[in-house]
Amino acid sequence: MFSTFLTSFTAQFVALDIIGAIPIYFSLTHAMEEGERNVMVNKSMLVALVVALVFMLIGLQVFKFMGIEIFDFKMAGGLVLLLIALSELVGGPEAEKNSSGSTGIVPIAVPLISGPGVLTTLILQVSTIGYLMTFVALVLNYGLAWVVLRNSSKVKNLIGKDGTLIVSKIAALLLAAYSLAMLRSGIFEAISFWKMTY
Repeated sequence: MFSTFLTSFTAQFVALDIIGAIPIYFSLTHAMEEGERNVMVNKSMLVALVVALVFMLIGLQVFKFMGIEIFDFKMAGGLVLLLIALSELVGGPEAEKNSSGSTGIVPIAVPLISGPGVLTTLILQVSTIGYLMTFVALVLNYGLAWVVLRNSSKVKNLIGKDGTLIVSKIAALLLAAYSLAMLRSGIFEAISFWKMTY
């Protein structure tokens, strides 16, 4: 049982990739004060957890009812992230302000944290190892993600304001690349599905 739980936890940890999300998180929150950032982290993690739990419980049923495939979700998430990345790269101060103000829900909570990879992993695990073990692994992973994001300001203080700005722009490029990779994956899966169906 422990080995099964460890496998579940590890799979979710890899899908969540909270360490890889830190640069993107910097890019989206570098204009915020620490207090604002902490409130945003609390809100975004709570929303991400609720979304993950809802998908874990009724995800497959909702997708089937609406005629949505996993690759559809990947393409939608990729487009959202790409728009945010472009806003960070080419937007002016006002665009930056508006973008920072909405990051608690989009794109940090969804699809950066509770993205297609995590949601797909949860749905697959529920069907193989059951709800309880999947739920415990999910809560532990999101608790760990919350701790990491709440302490990320220490890194920001270490590299300074200019360093943070540089990292944020580089991270915006990474976010654009990540969004295109997500979009590409969804397109290829859609093509494969179309070939198998028709």
